[in-house]
Amino acid sequence: MTSTPPMPTDVAAFLHRITAEYENLSRQLKLIARHVEAHRDHLGLEGIQDVAAQCGVQPSAVVRFAKHFGFSGFTEMQRLFRQGLSEQIAPSRNYSRRLRDVIESGSGSLSEAEIAHEFLRGSIAGMQELQQSLDEEAFSRAIDLMVQADAIWIAGSRRSFPAAVYLDYALQHTDKRIGLVTALGSMHEGQMRSVRPGDVMIAISYAPYAEETMQVAQQAVERGARLIAITDSRMSPLAREAAATLLVQDSATFGFRSLTATMGLAQSLFVALAFRLELSYRPTTLAARGGTDPLA
Repeated sequence: MTSTPPMPTDVAAFLHRITAEYENLSRQLKLIARHVEAHRDHLGLEGIQDVAAQCGVQPSAVVRFAKHFGFSGFTEMQRLFRQGLSEQIAPSRNYSRRLRDVIESGSGSLSEAEIAHEFLRGSIAGMQELQQSLDEEAFSRAIDLMVQADAIWIAGSRRSFPAAVYLDYALQHTDKRIGLVTALGSMHEGQMRSVRPGDVMIAISYAPYAEETMQVAQQAVERGARLIAITDSRMSPLAREAAATLLVQDSATFGFRSLTATMGLAQSLFVALAFRLELSYRPTTLAARGGTDPLA
């Protein structure tokens, strides 16, 4: 007779179990697991019908999910999240709900300036949430890995490409070997042959996760590199292989996702590394000629 698993005692323990068991869940339960992780800040306020609709499943699947993790049903699972409602709800979650209300109320008459302000508010909310949710232990571990590495490789495509390019540029100011992995002309195949044990790969990708970034990260790990994942979920393919995982939830405005929090995290990584390495300020050639150093 199969024993009933013990009920998690807090949200952190619950999320840890979800991550550990994620690969063995059914397709529907995986959808719910991703929703629970991404919306944990206000799951205590959502009804079972709302959760089911957002996951694209039947309410019975949500109940099945709760029972799988030792709860008697959805209500008992929700009670776990309600215990933390006295804490501040993540700003970007509040923003997303407010923006949805604006759109549903018929906002076709928004001016260009009002659209700009909505994007800016979304970016600010994303940065505020990053500040609140930053895993300081994982961040320090990522810095440790970069300090110890002889070479740092960076991979990111599609929406993540600008952050990858920034890290490539910024990290060139260190004495480490830096490589931006690019699929242009299949150059990444040759680049991967240069990855050595002790190197670090920083891979950036968000759902639905760029296949080329997943492949490069996997190849780097197979060649002995340590992986730093910048992604949106502990259940992402990158997180499963990573020595350090940094989570970012950029806000979406009118269907367009912001890059502000991702870029803020990328810059924070470089600045923290620079402090650890005690880098002296070395102006670029442009700055030496009286121009402006873009890194300053």
